[in-house]
Amino acid sequence: MHSSSSPASGWPKVCVFGAGAVGCYFGARLAMAGAAVSLVARGPHVQAIEQHGLIFEAAGTRTPVRLAASTRPDALDSADLMLFCVKSRDTDEGARTIAARLKPGAVVVSLQNGVDNVARMRAAAGLDALAAVVYVACSMAGPGHVRHAGRGDLVLGHLPDAAGAGLSHRVDAQAAARVAAVFERAAVPCPVSGDVRVDLWMKLVLNCVFNPISALGRAHYARMVGDAPTVAMMRDVIAECVLVARADGIILPEVDHLLQSALALGHAMAQATSSTAQDLAAGRPTEIESLNGYVARRAVELGVAAPVNQALRALVRLAEG
Repeated sequence: MHSSSSPASGWPKVCVFGAGAVGCYFGARLAMAGAAVSLVARGPHVQAIEQHGLIFEAAGTRTPVRLAASTRPDALDSADLMLFCVKSRDTDEGARTIAARLKPGAVVVSLQNGVDNVARMRAAAGLDALAAVVYVACSMAGPGHVRHAGRGDLVLGHLPDAAGAGLSHRVDAQAAARVAAVFERAAVPCPVSGDVRVDLWMKLVLNCVFNPISALGRAHYARMVGDAPTVAMMRDVIAECVLVARADGIILPEVDHLLQSALALGHAMAQATSSTAQDLAAGRPTEIESLNGYVARRAVELGVAAPVNQALRALVRLAEG
């Protein structure tokens, strides 16, 4: 069984707040490399991890990973590195929870879907965080059991603070490089972006394409990218995202370049389904408001049109009900 070592090995003490699939995946990767990792998770996950370790399944192999897990937020108090992995709808409340407990010098990284989580953390709790763009296909196969289906890399960056002041907890300019080195030491590719806003929007485009269509079409990514009418709709989603981003001052690559990236991702993660599909199947609320819903809202605010994103958002909300 892989187990976490003590921080004396030069690893920061890591806490994963919101230990769903993404948090469990990256927490397990750090623990397997030797970091001391604690998960703050729900009761069934904690019980399973205490009994058997966190089961890390990849390429048909299951590895028990020994790490700490608790339903209580006590682990927040001593963390050097906080992986903030709650669903986007819980960002404000989660930020207030951790801000009250973070020790001085701790670094928070948002590993979440959407482009506005860091800004929301600042507004809700005066809490600065690094933004991570997450590329991994993984799911919870059961309590304490994470299943990896593809990729597993990050892009890190620090977002400029538009407000300029009022933050009680700030991240310094060198934090991204230090955190990237921790992930790279665990063999997780983690480049630092020169403008992470662009990277966040690039990921948002892919989420807006794959999340609702995979969910509503009950389709793996391979079926999506192999169906011509679906690919045409994917292109329409992308074109609207590029238009809204441009109106918001973010210059993205051309539509057809982004479509080719989406098709390549669909082939690389052929058997993956989206987190929105997983949420609908489990009867959970989705993150659609932080994905196509965000694009649709910004379109209205910026005076441009995004009818396909608005329609997908409405249909997912209908399916939730």
